Amino acid sequence: MPAHSELLRTIDREVKVSIATTQLVRFHVNEPADNVRREEEHCWLDMCLTPRPLNARACYVDHWAPHRYERIGQIFLLPPKHTFRVRSDGGPSQASVVCHLHAEALREWFGGELEWTDYRLEAGLDIGDPDLRWLLTRLATELRNPGFGADTLIELLAAQIAIELGRYCVGLNERPAQRALAPWRLRLIEERLRGVETSPTLTELAQLCKMSVRQLTRAFRVSRGCSIGDYIAQHRIEHAKRLLVSDQSIKAVAYALGFASPSSFSFAFRTATGVTPREYKLGLRRCV
Repeated sequence: MPAHSELLRTIDREVKVSIATTQLVRFHVNEPADNVRREEEHCWLDMCLTPRPLNARACYVDHWAPHRYERIGQIFLLPPKHTFRVRSDGGPSQASVVCHLHAEALREWFGGELEWTDYRLEAGLDIGDPDLRWLLTRLATELRNPGFGADTLIELLAAQIAIELGRYCVGLNERPAQRALAPWRLRLIEERLRGVETSPTLTELAQLCKMSVRQLTRAFRVSRGCSIGDYIAQHRIEHAKRLLVSDQSIKAVAYALGFASPSSFSFAFRTATGVTPREYKLGLRRCV
């Protein structure tokens, strides 16, 4: 991660044991963010204790296409020697318990180097394993309120976390075969995106298609080759371009599209197009 990003986090407590460095961390991401992180000799395992910034998502830049971003869940894993880019819309400060597991320990639990397939990388961004959640919660409690023999207990917890993480990752076989969305469902989504200015939520689209959110997101990726969130975001930008052609102010366009502020709209537009809304508007005028 770039050096300036280190200023965006505060380590409230840190305990180093033989196989890991454990931390209670606060992340300060009040504005839209776009950062890169890479771990060389550690596996970064993070469980948020408070909600993550809005629309937190990540892309493994060495493995995925630049437009592919997947949602980050309560627990995520960044394997060693992998780089991912994290984006979010910002929000209140967020607290996490972080366990930096040494790569040697992981190799011991995995029985060698684990192959990080596309499916394992994606599944690691949203780990729902209840045993890992319980262990990380117990680790956070001990870091926050250390008792007798705290360092020994933390080391034991870190070892359990490494074992459970190994079991979870090894158990992830290749992605099961998935079906594409039916054409009538795709038409409903396209009509909804064209019909109004504000973007629909995943829940709304799932209800429209009479599916669960999970079923919809998986089937949509099979149909379109990208996440439904990225597809909606791109449609939103295309709609913004159409509105910027009019005499509406940038502020008016931002609020019409449902952005929280003109600055968040400007950040999203620049990220998608390479220019700010103002530069885009000026470019249009020059072409007239």
